[in-house]
Amino acid sequence: MIEIQYIVKDSNGVERLRTTDKKAADAYDRVLDNADRLAQMLRADKILPTLPDADLEELTIYLARNARNVERALKGKAPEPEALATPKPEAVADNVAPIKAAG
Repeated sequence: MIEIQYIVKDSNGVERLRTTDKKAADAYDRVLDNADRLAQMLRADKILPTLPDADLEELTIYLARNARNVERALKGKAPEPEALATPKPEAVADNVAPIKAAG
């Protein structure tokens, strides 16, 4: 039996997700890329300068994962109710295994 696994790593090379679902891997990769851009923007603009990197990472991943509702909020609209209950990538399917960042 052949099984293909997709491994998503963050910008530091730390493995963040391992899955057999290519769509889930691509989606999580986009979330990490967007979160990285958000973190760069917040650090460059000196927003929350004392916020620890781990907390900034958690915040930006949350914002990137919920981009649709963030955009709706910026437009003065209420969030989509079903999107509020969106599971984290590690809970999406049985074939997805989350990998926590080390350190």
